Amino acid sequence: VQLQASGGGLVQPGGSLRLSCAASGFTLDYYGIGWFRQAPGKEREAVSCINNMGGSTYYVDHLKGRFSISRDNAKNTVFLQMNSLKPEDTAVYYCALGRGDCTSFGSWGQGTLVTVSS
Repeated sequence: VQLQASGGGLVQPGGSLRLSCAASGFTLDYYGIGWFRQAPGKEREAVSCINNMGGSTYYVDHLKGRFSISRDNAKNTVFLQMNSLKPEDTAVYYCALGRGDCTSFGSWGQGTLVTVSS
């Protein structure tokens, strides 16, 4: 069971990035997938989750409207579209495998670093 987050990089404030969370060795179909982030010196923060059927999405309140989560089960991948990025969005972003209803998470993938800076 392996999850791999990718798509991070350096972006200017106001810019956009799309992160991907790809699974290898198993199918994501039955799992909720969550995105989390951890900024330097701060605790890990939940960002978003999408349930196993893709019909329900959840966001931490202060990111609603700027971030959007989606999944393509045919590609075995979950995406996090991040728009209007701010310097405070700088963090390592991780995806995690969870229950289908996004109530708990177990396996964590390697993170991808997002740096928002001019």
